Amino acid sequence: MIVIAQVSDTHFDGGARAAERSRRVLAYLAALPHPVDVVLVTGDIADHGRPPEYEQAAKVLAAVPGALTLPGNHDVRAAYRAGLLGELESDGPVNRVAVVGGVTLALCDSTIPGRDDGRLDDETLDWLRGVLTGTDGPVLICMHHPPVELGVPFIDSLRLHDAQPLAELVEQFPNVLAVLCGHAHSPAATTFAGRPLLVAPGVVSRLRLPWEGADPPMDYDAPPGLAFHVLDDDLRLTTHYRFLV
Repeated sequence: MIVIAQVSDTHFDGGARAAERSRRVLAYLAALPHPVDVVLVTGDIADHGRPPEYEQAAKVLAAVPGALTLPGNHDVRAAYRAGLLGELESDGPVNRVAVVGGVTLALCDSTIPGRDDGRLDDETLDWLRGVLTGTDGPVLICMHHPPVELGVPFIDSLRLHDAQPLAELVEQFPNVLAVLCGHAHSPAATTFAGRPLLVAPGVVSRLRLPWEGADPPMDYDAPPGLAFHVLDDDLRLTTHYRFLV
């Protein structure tokens, strides 16, 4: 059995509030009597993409060594690379692959620099095809933007657009078990290309759903949340959501 803890939308801004909420989540994970196999952070790690925000994020994320991260629309690729990955600054897509317990995590950059909506560019799609072609083991595709509408106009307008090329890739590779996303600041479960699409809650805030009264769209008093994805020996995926009151 493999357990992946998914954290998303921390929005480190150099201040105390976002950092305290993230510390609360990561301290909870670090104190678990049975540690998870990996912590995955699906984007919007920084709020403005500034170097001091990544310095703050790196210090807080050190509570869970080996955490995997990918960028969101609030992140800036060059500063993200330098501050979190220790790489030379570059504006190209930040695509990485990790293998955890025999499961391949394809960490895709769905961001469009300077915009809040998402897209997988040709470079990223080619990279992902190479990852999928290179393994016959189970794969989880991870990115920031959900590739489908979630029934919330505010966030749906900022989703991953032009998702058909990704859907065609997923349909070609039956070893893709699911797609994991953030961005919505709300836990959600649906399907994409015939596979589970699982969206983690936000750490910094929670999205108000239209029938809850969506003005303002974000609730900053709601408790931070996270997702646990459990993959059993039969490759059956179960997701649990937790909120830290």
